[in-house]
Amino acid sequence: MSGSNAQPRRAVVLLSGGLDSAVTAAWLCREGFAVHALSFEYGQRHSVELHAAARVAKQVGVVEHVVQRIDLRAFGGSALTADIAVPKDRSPDQMTGSIPITYVPARNTIFLAFALAFAEVRGAFDLGIGVNAVDYSGYPDCRPEFIAAFERLANLATRAGVESGHIRLHTPLQTLSKAQIVRLGRELGVDLSLTISCYDPASDGTPCARCDACELRARGFAEAG
Repeated sequence: MSGSNAQPRRAVVLLSGGLDSAVTAAWLCREGFAVHALSFEYGQRHSVELHAAARVAKQVGVVEHVVQRIDLRAFGGSALTADIAVPKDRSPDQMTGSIPITYVPARNTIFLAFALAFAEVRGAFDLGIGVNAVDYSGYPDCRPEFIAAFERLANLATRAGVESGHIRLHTPLQTLSKAQIVRLGRELGVDLSLTISCYDPASDGTPCARCDACELRARGFAEAG
């Protein structure tokens, strides 16, 4: 950017406190964005992730961190928002065989809608989300087709999209394996020990080491050396 008074472009990132969202936030910072982080207290059983999100936000250098409270337990339908057991000790084939019970109905659609409103108020035309279509648990709202569709919606449904410019969704991890995400996080200087990915951690934040998220994370760290 030229000129001493040039303002950095703003971006809103969905920050859960997990590995993927932390790396996405750091990537946006490296790309030169002034990053506003948005986290959700949505009735999830793994609410310790919000403490991780706060730590990550401070470490990677976002300019603002907002926690939005909504209650998806009112709907339930997921092991993360209802009294349903979190699956443990599943094989890679089991993880990708069908949409798991840890899928929260329409979660990324809901979160991105909030992020879109937040971005419009902050004058941001860029949204970041740490979705991944390689090492993931089969969630439909992590697929490239969903991201492309939401980006089209964002440009149709907002004043910012219609009047002022093209709203973009950034998914830098979309085609990366978990090992590649770990390596990218290290390259970006993210303290990955601050993140938590577990679906069913103990009250003190200790990960269960047996759910899908823990298994994928452990495999990624192992393959990354």
